[in-house]
Amino acid sequence: MAKLLYQGHGSFRITTDEGKVIYVDPFAGEGYDLSADGILVTHGHYDHNKLELVTQKPGCQVITYQEALEGGIYHTFPLCGMEVEAVPAYNKNHKKEECVGYILRVDGVTVYAAGDTSTTDAMAGFAARRLDYALLCMDGIYNMDREEAQKCARLIGAKHNIPIHMKPGGLFDEEMANAFDAPGKLVVRPGEEITL
Repeated sequence: MAKLLYQGHGSFRITTDEGKVIYVDPFAGEGYDLSADGILVTHGHYDHNKLELVTQKPGCQVITYQEALEGGIYHTFPLCGMEVEAVPAYNKNHKKEECVGYILRVDGVTVYAAGDTSTTDAMAGFAARRLDYALLCMDGIYNMDREEAQKCARLIGAKHNIPIHMKPGGLFDEEMANAFDAPGKLVVRPGEEITL
């Protein structure tokens, strides 16, 4: 079964059952010791795009919002035995044409990495897809706040909702994470790894 290591802020690492290693939005925390088979970047802001932290294996596939949105279309990619689908992500601080979220299908599990966003029109269709995990930003400054993230969690209907990206300049905010009120709430702290 795949594992997810939360590194802090918007950064996490997935290791598949076959041992493939994928980093999403590398920037913060620890856990960059494993060489990457793939890297996903939701947008170009410095706090999601620190590729130099990651040692890339030969043939490492890097997918950024530019590839994900090539031609103005949200693309789906094969990546390390997974399927990666780009989906909309945007708000007043993140342009729709320069930011994406990703839905990852890995080892029979679906993970929604929302990226930096507020509520999107696409979220209304996610409940029918029965997602397993949703990682939702909620800093209330550059992204939606906790209350909006809670509404998004209910709209999306994932089995587990993980609060992330809670404090600009910080890895994690314990008080904010504890206050997050959503079905299937799962608090994962920086440095913690869960089995998906």
